Amino acid sequence: MYRSLAALGAAVLVSFCVHTPASADAVRVASVSALQWAIDSAQPGERVELADGVYRANRPITINTSGVTITAEHVGGAVITGSGAFTLGAVRDVTVQGLVFENYGGMVVPPEAQATRITRNTYTGNKSGASLSVGADDVQIDHNTFQNRTNEGVYLQITGPGSDIAKRSWIHHNYFYNHQFKGANGGESIRLGYSHKQSKSANAIVEHNLFEKADGDSEAISIKSSDNIVRYNTIRDSKGFIVLRHGNRSVVDGNVLFQTGIRFHGNDHKVINNYVENTRDRAIVFGSGSEADSGPTSKEHDRPDRVTVAFNTVLGKGPVIDSDGGKFLPKDCVVANNVIQGSGALTSVRSGSTVKYEGNIVWGGTAGSIPASGYRSVDPKLTRDTNGLYHLAAGSPAIDASVGTYSYVTTDFDPHARSGKLDVGADEQGGSVSRKALTKADVGPGAP
Repeated sequence: MYRSLAALGAAVLVSFCVHTPASADAVRVASVSALQWAIDSAQPGERVELADGVYRANRPITINTSGVTITAEHVGGAVITGSGAFTLGAVRDVTVQGLVFENYGGMVVPPEAQATRITRNTYTGNKSGASLSVGADDVQIDHNTFQNRTNEGVYLQITGPGSDIAKRSWIHHNYFYNHQFKGANGGESIRLGYSHKQSKSANAIVEHNLFEKADGDSEAISIKSSDNIVRYNTIRDSKGFIVLRHGNRSVVDGNVLFQTGIRFHGNDHKVINNYVENTRDRAIVFGSGSEADSGPTSKEHDRPDRVTVAFNTVLGKGPVIDSDGGKFLPKDCVVANNVIQGSGALTSVRSGSTVKYEGNIVWGGTAGSIPASGYRSVDPKLTRDTNGLYHLAAGSPAIDASVGTYSYVTTDFDPHARSGKLDVGADEQGGSVSRKALTKADVGPGAP
């Protein structure tokens, strides 16, 4: 049941509201002042619903009670505009869901707001700063849409208290769309950390998100912290890459990328099982360094040390595996068991880099910087499936053809379990389910 509160002004609303025990019912409100009153009066376990409509909030809306759910009456039906900000206090287990923030002052989850869930909201239009800023540990950000921004500022940023980083963020099934900032820097879709926090372990998981027209920056996903997983995302028609900008020991696994790619700096990363189809630019880029081994407060690029690029399928023209022009070159890296197919010189990792090459298959172009011992020139027999992605056909020479031991590669990009002697490339031949690129139906507020 619902207790309906008419939009008659805060004093009248307060005088007529009688609370019932926690979670027995929900409080429905129909004004910003009533929403703030209901949040302030809520008990843990209660639900506050904002009726469908458009609301202007020029003062902050704050949540200072743990265990409450703040929701739209219907997902996407309640629109909040104005210069205020939606801010959480020192709370736990708060859920904010189903709201639309349109040209609004933003939403802040500070470090003291632990274990919050931000779900099925829409952040649309321009504002100063980030659309959503998360500084707390154990926050789940899922099934939201971030869209239609032209000014500087990121859609989603993960921060943290002081010199530390927010821990264990789980960012999944979100839709990042149409960031069209035209400046040189500062329009990322996701920024996970800061340069001066790069040595801190965020232990975040960024998975099953869709990025389209992520053009506000060359970095759609910008990782500036350590020990993260970026997997099973789809990026298409975007200037922005997945970029390990700062930090160490992150894993980039099983992403499907069209007309974009992956770039990395830092140490001990694993770039595995990715499907990259890019005919207009580089697909996988070894970032050189402006410092050989950056310290934890440095804003300079660190060179890649001990980074493994393995079991990827990379399709395109020109140098699809490349390196940039910094002073300090990649050191003790590995390029192994990738299918690299296209035209022209397909790799161009700078001379002087120390890279071990083994087990790669190169077809359609020349191997470029890969020495003869590091590849075979043979048709991998890729066939495009009904979902539009290339898989290995029966009889492919890539099947059971991997070289070396990579015990952490246990699945492919579908994902299927890998077993026995592994197949070269992102696809392990066989299995009952074929991967498809994510679409709008799979992500955002309306997705299952």
